[in-house]
Amino acid sequence: MLRLIGALACCVLLFVSSASAQATKIRFTLDWKLQGIHAWYYWAKDKGYFKAEGLDVSIDQGEGSAATVTRIMSGAYDAGFGDENAVIQTAAQKPGEAPVMVYMIYSRAPFALLTKAGSAVKTPKDLAGRKLGTPPGGASFKLLPLLAKNNGIEVSSINVTNVAPNLQEQMLLQGQVDAIAVFTATSYMNLVSLKLDPDKDFRWLYYADSGLDLYSNGVMVSPKLAKEKPEAVKGLVRAVNRAVREVMADPDAAIELLAKTEPLINKDIEKRRLLYVYKTLIDTPEARSAGLGDVDDARLTKSVDIIAQAFELPRKPGASEVFDRSFLPAKPERMPPALKP
Repeated sequence: MLRLIGALACCVLLFVSSASAQATKIRFTLDWKLQGIHAWYYWAKDKGYFKAEGLDVSIDQGEGSAATVTRIMSGAYDAGFGDENAVIQTAAQKPGEAPVMVYMIYSRAPFALLTKAGSAVKTPKDLAGRKLGTPPGGASFKLLPLLAKNNGIEVSSINVTNVAPNLQEQMLLQGQVDAIAVFTATSYMNLVSLKLDPDKDFRWLYYADSGLDLYSNGVMVSPKLAKEKPEAVKGLVRAVNRAVREVMADPDAAIELLAKTEPLINKDIEKRRLLYVYKTLIDTPEARSAGLGDVDDARLTKSVDIIAQAFELPRKPGASEVFDRSFLPAKPERMPPALKP
């Protein structure tokens, strides 16, 4: 009997060990500190969607949308949420080494210049000779040379001041800089949290209105993960897609769940941020046509052309090098849900 019990115990241990070994570990980096716009990743983890796909996903906060690319290329992370434009630049310079986008989330870019409503900076051209505050790792700063070139000014004429991400709005308010290069999803709500009116008290100069109709953030993976474990990538995308749709169907529950991970978040602010981003960057006419996660090939190709020219890249990567739709679920599963009134 003791031998039988021992044999059964060994079988159980072997089964558990085998199940654990089969789970694909994915180290996932966010683009920034934990915010409402990251709710779906934690939703997918908490609801067991990653686990159901045979994945063991760990999630860390980030240091900037463009920095997600370098984090993945360093080998520290397998996947992440970051900027497509940084992928394009890297793919042009290091073919085969850059991450590939597999699920586009922000089909409209949230890049903008922010200044006070009464500022002399009324167009991008007005930045010449003035101080611009920006974190060095931010995607809006990475795209500044492109914005400058498209608007007929020398980027060297802009006095760039590196600032800590959490001090951008304060430095603008104190007059230490004339404008800041921002990610609207972050700065809009930072101003709200300061009891300011983002629409009345400030001027927003959107990159999209100045010749840069670009894509932005989405889920990207390392070429190694895409090549060696394509089913794991499909599972990651399925889990995230399901979570995005469920989070937007019940944002209150999603924010409550997020608060369990980070009790210090302001739930009202993060819910408003989540809804603002969904309405302005995610639930676009293109997303309603193609489904969440996909892109328009012609638009993406144009984006590659613009970035390659503006940054004088050594080559233009093909659209398939920077975005791979083969991991996407079927279109009916990716339609953006309507928000509840």
